[in-house]
Amino acid sequence: MTDLAAFRDPASVVVVGASTNPAKWGHWLARGALLGAGRRSVHLVNARGGSVLGAVTVPSLADLPDTPDLAAFAVPAAALPAAVDEALAMGVKGLLVITAGVPRQEEMARKARAAGARLIGPNCLGLYDADTNLALAWGEFQAGSLAIVSQSGQLGSELSGLAAAAGIGVSRFVSVGDQADVVAHEILADLVDHDATGAVAVYLESFGDGERLLAALEALRLAGKPVLLLTIGTSRAAQDAARSHTGALTTSLDVVDAACRAAGALRVNTPAALVNAAQLVVRAPRVRGRRVAIVGDSGGQGALAADIATSAGLDVVAFPQPVRDSLRRHLPAGAAVANPVDLAGAGEQDIANYQRLVAVVTASEAVDAVLLTGYFGCYARDIPAQAGEEVEAARGMCAAAAAAGVPVAVHSMAEGTATITALRAGGAPTYLTVEAAVTAIATAAEIAALPVRGPAAPAGDVTTIAGMPPHGYDAARRLLVGAGVAFPPARLVHEERELAAAVAELRAPYALKAEWIEHKSEHGGVAIGLADLAAVHAAFAGMRDRLGPGGYVLEEMDTRPHAIEMIVGARRDPAFGPVVMVGAGGVEAELRHDSAVDLADLNRERALAMIRRLRCLPLLQGWRGRPAVDIEGLAEVILTVAGVMRACSDLLDLELNPVRVAPGGVVAVDALVTAAAPAKGAASPAGSRPGAGSGRSAAGCR
Repeated sequence: MTDLAAFRDPASVVVVGASTNPAKWGHWLARGALLGAGRRSVHLVNARGGSVLGAVTVPSLADLPDTPDLAAFAVPAAALPAAVDEALAMGVKGLLVITAGVPRQEEMARKARAAGARLIGPNCLGLYDADTNLALAWGEFQAGSLAIVSQSGQLGSELSGLAAAAGIGVSRFVSVGDQADVVAHEILADLVDHDATGAVAVYLESFGDGERLLAALEALRLAGKPVLLLTIGTSRAAQDAARSHTGALTTSLDVVDAACRAAGALRVNTPAALVNAAQLVVRAPRVRGRRVAIVGDSGGQGALAADIATSAGLDVVAFPQPVRDSLRRHLPAGAAVANPVDLAGAGEQDIANYQRLVAVVTASEAVDAVLLTGYFGCYARDIPAQAGEEVEAARGMCAAAAAAGVPVAVHSMAEGTATITALRAGGAPTYLTVEAAVTAIATAAEIAALPVRGPAAPAGDVTTIAGMPPHGYDAARRLLVGAGVAFPPARLVHEERELAAAVAELRAPYALKAEWIEHKSEHGGVAIGLADLAAVHAAFAGMRDRLGPGGYVLEEMDTRPHAIEMIVGARRDPAFGPVVMVGAGGVEAELRHDSAVDLADLNRERALAMIRRLRCLPLLQGWRGRPAVDIEGLAEVILTVAGVMRACSDLLDLELNPVRVAPGGVVAVDALVTAAAPAKGAASPAGSRPGAGSGRSAAGCR
């Protein structure tokens, strides 16, 4: 028996705490277990004896005739440890613990693993497998093709109900509960070869071992099972990273989205949106792109659908002339045929025209998906004599969609009619609102566009920086210059007598920076445009009077024309490891809040894709006659920062802001590095300013 086989198709099951009371968990578990009695032996344990649902119970596990593969527990928390110990002593390999409020969960999980068993829960809603007729959960399940893995049992139950209402049903349901032993990524990996599953719905509040979770999501993608994720913004991925702009510009959801993109999964915002998208990815041909055709029997509904589709990022393409000519053959004179298509009464004249128009559009190779919006589906309800014709038209358009490999989603003003049933059975998902239909198409298109993760670009030449101070611009410069990031020439000075030599070695104009201060402009820690030695002396004297002694960096100013200020940063996420960010930079970075995030295992294509997601991309490409700047060079800086974060395991944050991107190249003009605190007793590296340390230490790089 494999590690999780007891939870897939056990040869025997026991329900501990079986009850005759329909309001108790033990009743639902017993009821579900008995539904599978034709496939496996089922035993019920009730301390008082008697029968439950017509099946004889035994008072304890010791009274069973053999050792079951799977034991489901619905007993009070105080009685649970003894019951679990008894099951483990018998050799039970699967423990499903519904009970909530269980103390010392970790100890129970350790005992299970030591005995060669696995445990799902505690505090879970149970599990269900349609293929193997295994139902050990609260509630009813409709068999289908959507697998549900949920940290919240009740939210998982809501997803199950929505899936049933959409007619796609559930292939497998696992409520992981407190995850004392079996965790979500194991359940997800176990779905890769689960033939009944066509798509996977996941709800998680914490992500645990991020790398293993990503591996499971990637494996599901390769198996052709799209994954749709729900989470909340206060998950464990959230970080208090307010020390840097990087922290201010990234959220827990940014990191989750980056992880999903890397693994080929997609986060959605609501349970309804998840199930709406699942309808499309499970039933219909794959959406290959964002070009959508809209066919409607109301000009208003078609125009509104076009607006909603455009807002959702879909492309309502204008049809080529041959397609328009073909459409006109089935429509009254003057009907709109460019996209959206308006039937203009042709549906009332002949219901088969719906099928004909959809067939023309799907076969045109001009679109990636079709949205049919309006009255279709209502004929069977309002004019029963025409029900047969409408059902035949529905079957015809499903056949056309399948033949062309182009999905058709139907927004209908009716629900539950024979036509809706025929559409769903034929592979055309149906929706009661146009917003739901459009969002489903847009979600499926986004899944199709997710890039393959690919290998990370190799890290640059990152070497150990001996004696790097707790933080500071000079140390950050030295680390990043060694890795390949360009900075202007500069000199570190501590005393006024060092200024003349520094000025002699550099080119005016100059910038003077108090190197230990993180956000220099906010604290008067930077002076720019210094033309000569006298100006440098004056700036140094004023800054030192205000801020005190310490290290000051005198640097050549980057005065190249047409430079655009960007920010490149990285931080270490507790679940997914290092993440990297690029965005509009400078002192207004937080105000603009224009940034893109990805995991730090980047390659060049993913780095460029980050830049393409920015709202400020047109500025980089050349805006209103300005020359384009070095986008490839900016991508190289992103890759370098990502490589430094991967190579320096105790770096917490790294930020370059601003990074000046000009037509002739990329130069960073400020940097911040934050590292983890040293172990107790470790020697502190020399600081730039006495007492200025932040409790963080030098970064150890390999």
